[in-house]
Amino acid sequence: MPCQPVFSSHPSSLGSLIFSSPCFFGNNQQDKLLLHATTISFSARNQSESTLSIVPNGVSVVDRPINEEPNSMEFDRSNARSRVQNLVDRIRALPISERIRIIHVFEKEQAFQNLSGFNDVLLALFIADEPDLALNLFCCNISSYNLMPDSWTFSIIIKCHCKKNDLDEAKRVLENMVEIGFLPSVATFTVLINSFCRRGKLQKAIETLEFMGRVGCKANVQTYNCLLKGLCYVGRVEDAYEFLMKIKKSLVKPDIYSFTAVMDGFCKVGRSDEAMELLDEALEMGITPNVVSFNTLFDGYCKEGRPIEGISLLKNMRERNCIPDYISYSTLLHGLLKWGKIQAALGVYREMVEAGFEVGERMMNTILRGVCRRSWKEEGLLKDAHELFEKMTRNEACAIYSNTYGLVIQTLCVAKEVDKALMYLNEMVGIGYSPPRMITFNSVIRALCSEGRVDEAVSVLVLICKEERRIPSRICYNLLIHEFNRQGRWLGSCAVYGAALKRGVIPHKRPSKQAIIQAGMSSLLLID
Repeated sequence: MPCQPVFSSHPSSLGSLIFSSPCFFGNNQQDKLLLHATTISFSARNQSESTLSIVPNGVSVVDRPINEEPNSMEFDRSNARSRVQNLVDRIRALPISERIRIIHVFEKEQAFQNLSGFNDVLLALFIADEPDLALNLFCCNISSYNLMPDSWTFSIIIKCHCKKNDLDEAKRVLENMVEIGFLPSVATFTVLINSFCRRGKLQKAIETLEFMGRVGCKANVQTYNCLLKGLCYVGRVEDAYEFLMKIKKSLVKPDIYSFTAVMDGFCKVGRSDEAMELLDEALEMGITPNVVSFNTLFDGYCKEGRPIEGISLLKNMRERNCIPDYISYSTLLHGLLKWGKIQAALGVYREMVEAGFEVGERMMNTILRGVCRRSWKEEGLLKDAHELFEKMTRNEACAIYSNTYGLVIQTLCVAKEVDKALMYLNEMVGIGYSPPRMITFNSVIRALCSEGRVDEAVSVLVLICKEERRIPSRICYNLLIHEFNRQGRWLGSCAVYGAALKRGVIPHKRPSKQAIIQAGMSSLLLID
C-alpha cells in the first residue's frame, strides 16, 4: 500500500537559509559522491509561502495559496536553473537500474533542509524521465523531513502523473490541491489540459478548463492552443475553427500558434485552401507567420497532389522575411518527387543546397532515381543525372543505394552510353554492392547486343553466373541467342542455348536454321 504524506501545519521561521545537500551513493565498498553541495539563500516567512517554479523550459511561474500575495524571493534564478540541471545531469549519468537507490541516498543522508531543495530534486527526477522515483520520493519521504508541500510541489507531482499517462490521478491531485487551499497556476492547468488533448480525451480536457474557470484561474492563449490542437487531433476541425473565431472575439487574442493549429487540422483533411485563407486572416490581424505555419501548408499541398502550389508559397515565405528551414525544403522536395515534378524538384534541390542545407542520403537517392526515370523521355535531364551521381560518389557520407546505382546504369543504356554503363556495372560488382537486379544486367546486355557487341554481352552473362545461386534470366539468353543468330554465329548461339539448358532455363529463342546453314556452308568452303 503506498505511503501517505503527512503535512506539517505549524510554521517555522526560516530566515536566510543555506541549502547544502551533500548526498552519497552507497555500495559495498565505499560511498560515492552523487550530488554536489548546492548553496542558495532566500528569505521566507514559512514553508507554505510561494515558491518560484523553475519549469523545464526555463519559464518561471509562481503558484501561490489562494488569497495570498506572492512573496519576494531574493535569489538568482539562473543559479536555480543551473542547480536543477546539475541534478538532472548527475541522475542521467547513473545506470538506469541503479537510479532507484537515489531515494535511499536521500534517506540516509537526510539531505533536505528546506522545501526548495526537495522541490529541486523532484523537478530534476521529472526532467530526467524518472517520474516514478519522483512520486516515490514525494509520497514516502516528504513527511520524514517535516516539510509541507507547496503549490509548486503539487505542480511537479501533476506533471509526473501526466508523464506516466496517469491523467485521472493527475486530475485528482489538482482537485485536492484546490481543496487544501492552493490555487494552481495557469501553467499547471495547461499541462493537464494538454495531456488530455494529446491523448484524445477531449471531454476531460474541457472539464478541466471549466474547473479552471470555477476556481478563478483565467486561461491564457497557450491553454486555448492546447484545446485547438486537441479538437483537430480527434478530427473536429470545424469545432476548432469555430472555437478560434470565439477566441478572436475574447479578451485573450489568438497568436500564430492558434492559427497554425487549425491550419494543420484543415491540411490533414485535404482542405489546404481554407488553411491558406486562415493564414491570410492572421496576416490581416497583424500576426506574423512563422516557419511552422508555412511548413503546415507545404505538407497539406503535397498530400493533396498539388506540390507546385508550394513553389509560389516558398516565394511568398521569403518575401515575408520568413527563412525556410530544412523541413520546408525537404517536405516540398519530397512532394514534388512523389508527384513526378522532376524539373521543379531539381530547382528546389539547388536552392536548398545554396541555402546551406545538407540534403540527406535518402533524399539524394530519391532525387537521382526520379531524374533518371524522367531522362528516359527528356534527354536534357541526363546531364543532371550524371552530375548528381558524380556528386554522390565524391561524398563519402552519402551512400548510393543499390537500386539507385542500377537505375543509373539502366539510364546510361537507354541513352546509348554503353561503355559508361558497362564500366559502372563492373564497378558496382567490384565495390561489393548487393547483387544488381536482373533488369540491370538485362539492360546492359540489350544495349551491347544492339550495337553488335555480343562478345562483351557474353562477359556480362559470365558476371551473373559468377554470383552464387544466381541464375541469369530467360531474357539474357534470348538476347544473346538472337544476336548470335543475327550475326550468323551458329556455334555461339548453340553454346549459349546449351548453357541455358544446363542451368534449367529454356530460352524462347533457339539457334536458327539459317545460322546452321550458314555455318554449314562456311565449313564446306573451308573443306574446299
